[in-house]
Amino acid sequence: MSFCELPDAPHFVLANATLPAVTVEGFSGPAKEGLVTADLVIGDGKVESVLSPGTAPAALPSLDMRDGMVWPCLVDMHTHLDKGHIWERRRNPDGSFMGALENVGADRAANWSADDVRARMEFSLKTAYAHGTKLIRTHLDSIPPQHGISFEVFSELKHDWKDRITLQAVALLPLESVLDETVFGDIVAVTKRHGGLLGGATRILPDFEKILETLFRAAADNGLDIDLHVDETEDKQVLTLKTIAETKLKTGFEGAVTVGHCCSLARQDDDLAKQTIDLVAKAGLSVVSLPMCNMYLQDRHAGRTPRWRGVTLFHELAAAGVKTAVASDNTRDPFYAYGDLDGVEVFRESVRILHLDHPLDTAARVVTTAPADILGRPDIGRIKPGGPADLILFSARRWSEFLSRPQADRIVMRNGMGIDRRLPDYRDLDPILMK
Repeated sequence: MSFCELPDAPHFVLANATLPAVTVEGFSGPAKEGLVTADLVIGDGKVESVLSPGTAPAALPSLDMRDGMVWPCLVDMHTHLDKGHIWERRRNPDGSFMGALENVGADRAANWSADDVRARMEFSLKTAYAHGTKLIRTHLDSIPPQHGISFEVFSELKHDWKDRITLQAVALLPLESVLDETVFGDIVAVTKRHGGLLGGATRILPDFEKILETLFRAAADNGLDIDLHVDETEDKQVLTLKTIAETKLKTGFEGAVTVGHCCSLARQDDDLAKQTIDLVAKAGLSVVSLPMCNMYLQDRHAGRTPRWRGVTLFHELAAAGVKTAVASDNTRDPFYAYGDLDGVEVFRESVRILHLDHPLDTAARVVTTAPADILGRPDIGRIKPGGPADLILFSARRWSEFLSRPQADRIVMRNGMGIDRRLPDYRDLDPILMK
């Protein structure tokens, strides 16, 4: 049940709205904890203007937000739509990283037909859309022959959903295959044909530097960007992040490079961590943290309480000028048993896990402007005159109210109109999960 009703008119005002200032362009006003109050004039599916409160044209139909928040639609820059919702079919028996890896691999080999992948990805997109997400980057398992199946499905969904969610895809390839010219060449060709990025999960391997240089060279030769899973481990001996930064500098790679997780960075001593962070900043890498999934997997040992949170050195990276954001990661699969692709949940939990509060002034950037910029879409994740009226309305007026409840009564607007926010029923997946 929504907390209010939008005016039944193509031209109206959202009056007395509270906006996260970090997401607003073309307007400034007195801010408290990074929140500003404004009137939003909506017309023809766009934000016509952002005005000081009480100054919108009185003749227009108006919804008094009573200081309730208005956010732009959200960005989820690291997901796994191809893995999502297989939990009931293939669980992680012990919550460990290896348990996740082995059980996803078994499920993929047994079940990931085009129809199966499409059904689960479609379910995930319906969920994300209902929650208010506009831009998603997904990693697709690209162990041959799965890459051909999943990228075809991705392209179909990208087209079908183009007016609702903008989609990007990364080939999550086995790095050992990079030195196999035939296998790697085919993965690169499929990725390029579908407009994707190159990726993989880095770890200490024989010829690791050669693998990285080959990957970077292939990306450069084919005009592809790179998005890697990096150091998703508590083992402080694993620090491939440093090598990735060095490789980008050494090769002069001009494309965008994003690194996710970077967990073991938080296990390093201060001097080594600073050296690595400085290299990451110099190389211009972008870092995305996945707090919910990493807190689930990292430092999990039977009968022992975890000693650390599993996340990277987020504050230190941001302070060094590194572009940083947070995202969902996995959803109801062996890598993360929970989740609903809800950017509000991701933000709320990230604030708690990463201590993005005290102050909260610019915290909203981590699921809005920051990931949009990293993904090369600076037109998304902000509120500005002339921009689309793709907005989320909340009854919460202040940070404490926003972060203390799940905001289940939010209103999601697309092109100036409210959408149907009913979430898909898990029973819809029974035909593929309960065979």
